[in-house]
Formats: sequence, structure tokens, C-alpha cells
Amino acid sequence: MVVLNKIYTRTGDDGTTALGTGERRKKYDLRIAAYGTIDETNASIGVARLHTRNDPALDAALSRIQNDLFDVGADLCTPIADGGKERGKGLGARLTVTDNQVNWLEAEIDRLNAELKPLRSFVLPGGGAAAAYLHLARTICRRAERLIAELSDVAGEPVGPPVLKYVNRLSDFLFVASRYANAKGADDVLWKPGENR
Repeated sequence: MVVLNKIYTRTGDDGTTALGTGERRKKYDLRIAAYGTIDETNASIGVARLHTRNDPALDAALSRIQNDLFDVGADLCTPIADGGKERGKGLGARLTVTDNQVNWLEAEIDRLNAELKPLRSFVLPGGGAAAAYLHLARTICRRAERLIAELSDVAGEPVGPPVLKYVNRLSDFLFVASRYANAKGADDVLWKPGENR
């Protein structure tokens, strides 16, 4: 468990921060950017939740997602060691995102989407406040996904497959949730191609 009894440590004054392993990296390091963007996603969901309190099921799902996003951050802040082998469970084990978390997200997407009419156009971010903030969270989540893919593919740092799957499904969930929050799609703002040409 984390103990935060002192908030400033001065250890980052040199432009570095510590990973879960204790290794120090520059604050602009790709791994730091990836889990920092997950934190941004989480914060934007927190703002959206100011407007979802009237829907207990949606708000509870968003609450669970906020907790899961800390798991994602923990997974990303501790690089996979030993040639990609994971340590087992127990004290000091590396916290990882699981396929169960991904499966739960997929079930939530299906649950919300079952109540929505099929789209005939792209949706513009907007409508009600909850929907607009969920769209914002979705776009931040997509940026996190790009950074995680880059971390793995370009920087060559292994990332657990469930992490990328979870973040991909989360952006899908946030899209469906935004429509659901927009009176189940009735208040969606639809794109009208070429309308202002």
C-alpha cells in the first residue's frame, strides 16, 4: 500500500521521476508520458462524473474505471523485467492489468450500446455536459493509447498486452457512454458533411 505522508520530496527538481522499480527517468520519457496521459484520462473522467450522479449505474461504472486506471498506471510505471517474464502474485509482485478487466469493459460497452439506436453519421463532441466531458476523456484516452503503442513498438519497451487492450476498449466505452449520457443518443450532435461549404 502507498503511504503519502509528505507531498513534496524535491527528488524531481532535476527533471527526473522514479518508476515503480526505483529507476529514475526524465519527466518527458515516453513511459512517463504514457502513464501521465492515463492520469489525464482519469482526471477528465472525474470531471465527467460531476454530471453523471443522476445515473447510478453509469456513475458506478466510471468509478470502477477510475480505480482500474490506477492499475493501468501501476502496470505502466513498472517496466517488464526478465526478458518480458512477469513475476508471480504475492508481496512485491508487479501489478498488472488483466483480461478480466478488459472483459468487464466489453460487457459494459454491450450493456450501454444495447439501448442506443445505430448511428447514421459521426457524432460531434457535445450535447449535454456529461457527454461532452466523456468525449474529452475519450480523446485523451486515444492519445494515451498512441503513446503506449509507441512505447512498445518504437521504444522497444515491452508492455503487457492487456494494458493496450484495456485502453483501446476504454476509448470505445467512453464513446458509447457519451451517447448514453446524451439521453441515450437522442441529444447527440451529428456531423453534417459539407454543410458549411
